[in-house]
Amino acid sequence: MDRFPITPRFPTEHFINRELSLLQFQRRVLAQAADRTVPLLERLRFLCIVSSNLDEFFEIRVSGIKEQIRLGSRSAGIDGLTPTQLLDRVSSEVHEIIAEQYALLNGDILPALEAEGIVFLRRGLWSDVQRAWVKGYFLREVIPVLTPIGLDPAHPFPRVLNKSLNFAVELEGLDAFGRDSGAAIVQAPRALPRVIRLPEEICDHEYTFVFLSSVLHAHVGELFSGMNVHGCYQFRVTRNSDLFVDEEEVKDLRASLKGELQQRHFGDGVRLEVADNCSEKMANFLLQHFRLSPKDLYRTPGIVNLVRLMQVPDWVVRPDLNYRPFLPGLPTALEKSGEIFETIRRQDVLLHHPFQSFTPVIDLLRAAADDPDVLAIKMTVYRTGTDSVLMEHLARAAQKGKEVTVVLELMARFDEEANISWANRLEEVGAHVVYGVFGYKTHAKLLSVVRREAGGLRRYVHLGTGNYHPRTTRFYTDFGLLTCNEEIGADVAEVFKQLTGLGRASTLKHLWQAPFSLQANVIAGINNEADIARAGRKGRIIAKMNALLEPETIEALYTASQAGVEIDLIIRGPCALRPGVEGLSENIRIRSVIGRFLEHHRIFHFHADGADHIYLSSADWMDRNFFRRIEIAFPILDPRLKRRVVREGLRAYLGDNCQAWEMLEDGRYRRKTPRGLRRAAQTILLGELAGEVH
Repeated sequence: MDRFPITPRFPTEHFINRELSLLQFQRRVLAQAADRTVPLLERLRFLCIVSSNLDEFFEIRVSGIKEQIRLGSRSAGIDGLTPTQLLDRVSSEVHEIIAEQYALLNGDILPALEAEGIVFLRRGLWSDVQRAWVKGYFLREVIPVLTPIGLDPAHPFPRVLNKSLNFAVELEGLDAFGRDSGAAIVQAPRALPRVIRLPEEICDHEYTFVFLSSVLHAHVGELFSGMNVHGCYQFRVTRNSDLFVDEEEVKDLRASLKGELQQRHFGDGVRLEVADNCSEKMANFLLQHFRLSPKDLYRTPGIVNLVRLMQVPDWVVRPDLNYRPFLPGLPTALEKSGEIFETIRRQDVLLHHPFQSFTPVIDLLRAAADDPDVLAIKMTVYRTGTDSVLMEHLARAAQKGKEVTVVLELMARFDEEANISWANRLEEVGAHVVYGVFGYKTHAKLLSVVRREAGGLRRYVHLGTGNYHPRTTRFYTDFGLLTCNEEIGADVAEVFKQLTGLGRASTLKHLWQAPFSLQANVIAGINNEADIARAGRKGRIIAKMNALLEPETIEALYTASQAGVEIDLIIRGPCALRPGVEGLSENIRIRSVIGRFLEHHRIFHFHADGADHIYLSSADWMDRNFFRRIEIAFPILDPRLKRRVVREGLRAYLGDNCQAWEMLEDGRYRRKTPRGLRRAAQTILLGELAGEVH
């Protein structure tokens, strides 16, 4: 418990709360689901994305607030809100978002889908033939794997998995042993599909789906023979999913993490979702069991987990209701030459995903694995997925006797199991696998290939703003740089030496590195623009990132604004800075762009009296990125590529008048309204950099 009040280092009115700002981002995503210019099945997908985002928000962010309250903390954050005040605000805001979400689903999206022949059929509308098919499905596929648990002293409340689908059943009567508990729990096994397609021959529409919850509701009586079912209610509990590994106690990070992962599904409850028909008695019983308060209860007018609809757009073959497919392009330099090492020797290559293909990165690793002149490969891995061609190439390179070193981040949230699996696989084939520096997540995206050539050894390097994850590179906007610049290669080698060995940090020639120099260099860049503006010259900053939260950086931006620096910030998600406040930030404009792809690149552009210092990075301007992660910001040195980054990564987004939202000083956002020519950055970049599928 806090003994003394903590004096804020900066004025609280300068900052917007991170969690509330993050919920504003969910509202912007939800607006995509409401936007009728977005293809219908994509609107459904956006609706599901909101639910998925809220799941993680509760698992990590809300669980953290509740932990502060449990420990008795009354300290206010930099925004002035105490944990209890913040939890009340969060609960109110999320209840509003969920109400809007289900109103949109039930009143707009589902009717629109039905008009297109895509129907989610309620129980009351089943025909006799459909009812018979559902009963057969229940008896054949469902009941053999269900285990109803009657609640009595011999059958306590079962352990409920995080985010799993469950049913609370109210019963009346005596069972075969004379028991009358009045309640039972039915857990839906994860092996059962949550959405089931009915055969087309028994339906009036091309695509007719029923929910597993409807199937079970219709036949729950089959599970409790001779008893009266008074109610059957879906429920879902979201649990604290943050992992804790004690630095002082841990001896083997991988073994310790495996132990923690086993408990992730059973952390403390933080949210209870129930169908809106759930009785007060049952809702209160569930709240009491999970030790939750009424503000943690979320009633839903429909299925309790909209994430289960996420796959429907992929199951339904209706190209007219999806985004048009495209073929990622290639930079001209790679189109003209098929030999990746030769191309990189000739010039630096900039890749802009997903508009341009991630294949050159895969090609570099494939060539490195097969080329007898390649001696060593070093790579950082944060997220790569359970099925990764990149990791397969690394394994093959190790099998061929090359020196392969992988800095694999075991603590990549929700990817821990996949990364542990890859660690085992790589070690089996002789690769060196290290886990970076305990206490600092390795978030930098680095790949280095050492090749023997005429004149000595040469390093070929890839640096990126996004993960080495071939699937997400099709949906996330990111930049990647392929270069054999000797000084950048030497910097990358130095970073790998820090990650795998011991020794003091060395000064890097070009790279800015967290936790050592990244924040200091960012603030130095901001302050330099302020000095230039005070001298009467043009001070200009444009930056793009996922989040802006670090207080010192925000205060530096305020000071630069007061000095006359024109500042444009493109922040996808949470932002603690208040723009447009007279006397504080009137020269700062903030916008967020939400579209088909998840905006993910981080770009820092300082005008620097016309020198145009441009850095790309894996890091947002947040405390964790600056001080608790190993991050890299790397410069774009080629003037031609600088112009590309500014044109494609910054100017296109500043000119967007279709998918851009302007942040107001109170933390709310206002969507830009097209006047005249419509300009959507992602659409423009698809047209310029990608090709169409014919």
